[in-house]
Amino acid sequence: MSDEAAMAQGTVLGIDIGGTKMAAALVSADGTIRTGDRIPTPDGDADAVFAALAELIERVRGDASPLAVGIGSAGPLDQQHGLVSPVNITGWRNFPLVDRVRAVAGDVPVTLGVDGHCFALGEFWTGAGRDVDTLLGIVVSTGVGGGLVVDGKPLIGQSGNAAHIGHVVIDQDGEACACGSFGCVEAYASGPRMVARAKRRGWRTDEDVDAEVLAADAAAGDELAVATFDDGAQALAAGIVATAVTVDLTTVVIGGGVAKAGPVLFDPVQAWVKRLAQLPFVTDLTVEPAQLDNAGLLGAAHQAWSVLA
Repeated sequence: MSDEAAMAQGTVLGIDIGGTKMAAALVSADGTIRTGDRIPTPDGDADAVFAALAELIERVRGDASPLAVGIGSAGPLDQQHGLVSPVNITGWRNFPLVDRVRAVAGDVPVTLGVDGHCFALGEFWTGAGRDVDTLLGIVVSTGVGGGLVVDGKPLIGQSGNAAHIGHVVIDQDGEACACGSFGCVEAYASGPRMVARAKRRGWRTDEDVDAEVLAADAAAGDELAVATFDDGAQALAAGIVATAVTVDLTTVVIGGGVAKAGPVLFDPVQAWVKRLAQLPFVTDLTVEPAQLDNAGLLGAAHQAWSVLA
C-alpha cells in the first residue's frame, strides 16, 4: 500500500485539553470523527492529571495505530519544547506534555497548539469558516481565547501563542486583568468577569449564579444583565476590530460557553463592530456563531494531518 493510500485509510489522534474537560478522538483525513470520548479534567498533581488523559487516549485509540497526534491545550505553552502551563490546570507547570503523550501513543509525530488556535483551525476546516481563506476565531468562556487562520494557514507566532485576543488592551485605565495588565478584552467579556460586574451593579447579589443565568436574565430584559452583556460585547468588538485592521480580515467566528447566549451576545457585538469598523476594508466585517461543538478537537487533528502532508 502506498503512503497516500495508507493516509487515506488511516486516522490521526486529536486531543483537546482544557480546565473543565479533556477530549480525544480518532479523526480521518476529511475531518470525520471515527471514535471519540471526553472526561472531566481531574484535580490533582501533574501525574494524576496525566494518568487520566493517558487512560482516555488508550480507550479512544483501542487497537488503532494513529499516524500522528495533534494536541490543543489551554496556554500558555512552550511550543518549541512541548511544555504546557495551563492557567486552569494548576498541576501542570512546564509539563512535558508532548513527550508524555508520545510515550503513550507511540513513536509518531506529535504537534502542540494553543486551544484557541485549534478552535479557529477547526472552524476553518469544517465549520463556519470553511469557505474563507482568513478568519479570526474567538472562544468566550471562563476566559477569552483566540486564533487566526491567514491565507489558509494558522498564524502561530514565534512562541506559539499568537492571537491572544483576550489580552488585547482596549482601555489602558481599565479594570485589572488576571494576566497582570489592565483593560484587557477578557477583563470585560469573560463569563466570570461579566457576572462579577453585574453583581457589583446589584444583580442577584446573594445568589451563586453564572454567566448562563446572566444570559437568561438578559434575554428576559433585565436591565442590569443587558447592560453587562453590552459592556462585554463592546470589549469584544474593540478587540475584533483592532485585529481586523491589523490582519485585514472580514470573517470572525465566536464559540465557547458564553457564546451560547445567542442574540444576547451577538446582537450587541455586531452593533458595536459596525460602529467601530469604519475603515473601508473592514466595513464588511461579519461575526458569526461557531458551527461545531468540537472545533478545538478537530483543529488539533488538522494540525496532525498537516505534519503528514
